[in-house]
Amino acid sequence: MPRRDGGGCETEGVTDATAHFLAGSLLVATPQIEEGPFRRAVVLVLHHDEGGAQGVILNRPLDADVESVLPGWRSVVTLPKTIFQGGPVELNSAIGIATVPGDERDPLGFKPLFGQMGLVDLDAPPNLLATEVAGMRIFAGYAGWAGGQLEAEIQRGDWYDVDCEARDAFTAHPDLLWSEVLSRQSDNLKLVASFPDDPAMN
Repeated sequence: MPRRDGGGCETEGVTDATAHFLAGSLLVATPQIEEGPFRRAVVLVLHHDEGGAQGVILNRPLDADVESVLPGWRSVVTLPKTIFQGGPVELNSAIGIATVPGDERDPLGFKPLFGQMGLVDLDAPPNLLATEVAGMRIFAGYAGWAGGQLEAEIQRGDWYDVDCEARDAFTAHPDLLWSEVLSRQSDNLKLVASFPDDPAMN
């Protein structure tokens, strides 16, 4: 499958003018989400259509080394080599995402989603992908929305919909990702990046 040059999060444009599908975009939680699993979350949208959306939270590392959960994959994943909590849905399941550089044939065990980003078959031997991926991360659970639910949350002001850069999904500093993504946006969102962690301090 040919890939577009540039960031692994790039997607083709939506041809239906009535639809605005967000696969490949980031959802950045607005400060009005003050508690729960999505507080200051940065979500990579993996799939979105009329039936709903699914994604993974990129900035929730867990205190669980990859090797202790999925032996063999530690040498493949990007630092920090821990499992991340992808969201509140199906926490007992694991999802692997990765980028594959260049325009070569997709390696075995890799299912492309958009740009250079795709899903990894975690039942495949890790050595199939060890030399093929430019970045990889494993998530426990995912974030999910029913049809129309995500659109309603965005309209309500729960999420900023922003472009993704390939490095976002594999940042070595997930604790800084919320502020970093906002700080590269337009002036209004740049101001939000400095919003205090405790609103009482504002």
